[in-house]
Amino acid sequence: MTRSRFVAAISRCLTARHLSRSGQFGSLASGLLLLAGLSLSGSQVMADGEFRISAIPDEAPTELIRKFEPMADYLSKALDMDVSFVPVTDYAATVEALVSDQIDMAWLGGFTYVQAAQRSDGKVEPIVQRAEDERFQSVFITQSDSPIQSVADLKGVNFTFGSPSSTSGHLMPRHFLSEEGIDVDNDLSVAFSGAHDATAFAVAGGRVDAGALNIKVWEKLVNEQKVDTDKLRVFYTTPEYHDYNWTIRSGLSAELRQKLIDAFVSLDMNDPEDKIILDLQRATRFVPSQASFYEGIKQAAFEAELLAKP
Repeated sequence: MTRSRFVAAISRCLTARHLSRSGQFGSLASGLLLLAGLSLSGSQVMADGEFRISAIPDEAPTELIRKFEPMADYLSKALDMDVSFVPVTDYAATVEALVSDQIDMAWLGGFTYVQAAQRSDGKVEPIVQRAEDERFQSVFITQSDSPIQSVADLKGVNFTFGSPSSTSGHLMPRHFLSEEGIDVDNDLSVAFSGAHDATAFAVAGGRVDAGALNIKVWEKLVNEQKVDTDKLRVFYTTPEYHDYNWTIRSGLSAELRQKLIDAFVSLDMNDPEDKIILDLQRATRFVPSQASFYEGIKQAAFEAELLAKP
């Protein structure tokens, strides 16, 4: 099996925290330098026979490498070509790298997929998602001795989301807060932790009163005993929505697209080697995805003025 090569990103790019509330990416001059060593044209990306993948940095960098190295190795074998995982510094960088053909495929949240689709005029395509992403949720957490018992108790508190571009760490929690009668910008004192695990640690450390994060990351932190459930508790779980997917750039051949779908869908929990990969992805299996699944997220982004209507 061909060993994947990791390409380090050494240029700091425009941070997601600096995005405007309209969801526009603003000046991305630095974004074109976001992947030093990947300043290649779209035609060059595949010319060397290497397939490049990336992912939104919704967890610590070391965790992302641990999750995606086995996946890159698996795809190397399935595609019969070198596959490298390219770490990036923030959500906006991942989107920009995909739509500018600096990478070939990215693990995106529902909102970052919607942003990428708009930025590229529909020239990106979600091909697969975890079965779990068909019915995804976010959780709101606080300290166990906090007086916060429901969403209604959040008015006036210090609250943290993850990244501004996160589906499960910002957009959908914001959407459901609005449905519950909370005006996020006026009723809360809002901060952004940058990642789901960082949100949990910020609440645990008392730096904020409460926060919202991806339910799968919360469950992982609990199972790995990285958070103490005697000190932290969930007080609200959102309704379900579609979330993460693997999205490819335009220009990939139909043959390669199908090989990718087949490689993901064929991962089987009953195969010991496949189970390692699926467990790292916090998935039971992968299923085909499509753009229409994310219309609800697009509408939520429009309503929250986090995405400008074209």
